Amino acid sequence: MVIFIIILVAVLIIAIILTVIGLRSPEFDENRILNDRLDEINLDDGPLELRKLELSLPFQERVVYPIARKLGELAIRFTPQNAMQSIDRKLELAGVSSAIDPTIILATQFIGLVFFGGIILFVLTIGSTGWPLGRKLLLSLLFGLIGFYFPSMILSSRISRRQKEIRKAMPDALDLLTICVEAGLGFDAAMHKVSEKWESQLSMAFARVIQEIQLGKIRREALRDMSNRIGLPEMTSFVAAVIQSEQLGVSLSKVLRIQADQMRIRRRQLAEEEAHKAPIKMLIPMGLLIFPSLMIVLLTPAAIRLMQSALGGMFQ
Repeated sequence: MVIFIIILVAVLIIAIILTVIGLRSPEFDENRILNDRLDEINLDDGPLELRKLELSLPFQERVVYPIARKLGELAIRFTPQNAMQSIDRKLELAGVSSAIDPTIILATQFIGLVFFGGIILFVLTIGSTGWPLGRKLLLSLLFGLIGFYFPSMILSSRISRRQKEIRKAMPDALDLLTICVEAGLGFDAAMHKVSEKWESQLSMAFARVIQEIQLGKIRREALRDMSNRIGLPEMTSFVAAVIQSEQLGVSLSKVLRIQADQMRIRRRQLAEEEAHKAPIKMLIPMGLLIFPSLMIVLLTPAAIRLMQSALGGMFQ
């Protein structure tokens, strides 16, 4: 039975690693592939063949992603439109909508369902558990559902991490925006300075806004789209304040300074909230790990002496 549990845990760890590798997105630099191709063209004096260009791509982008897209296209036929929109929204909030299609997520979910469930059913079948078939199928279905929702959990974790990084960087970015605007730069030039100063999710969002404005989109629409792509209340209030200052003719530097102060207060409040949550989160490891260890260390000598005493003979 111990060997069976060890095999089961090892198989689960391998399945989780394979699922994470299948869901990994490329780097956020969307021009990486194009730059690699251009470098290869510049270094090669002769004509570049299409087959050679395709073989120069990584295995994940050349084989894994096309197969996942085909499987996802088949899964779309049986997936409601609301589910597709929800996956697309999560990809947008995670900042990887341009790198991963919703079809890849769908394919990964169904692969996780079949893979997790199939592995558990296989292990239970070859193992000497003696369980009935119904219990094996039920356990396989349970782990299959875990594999199905595992990509969604990774996306949710990535969304939370991205929003936390943006919330943490907003006060400093707004301070730099305020300094640039007070120095005489326009708002677009100030955002460009912020995007050049740091390499973070917020600077990338500002850089995308600048690109959209250069392509002809109105600034308030580009800012609203940025707010929708991030999904933070702080960013929504900041964009609304900037748009209102533009429409009403209010001094933009004063608005940015007020927003920076509010963002800093909000960041401090969130840090205090996390600090207050720490004692409650510590109760679980203390109750399950620390307290039992202390009880064993403190009470074991007393129990040994009690068993060696005359009172211990009463229990024999």
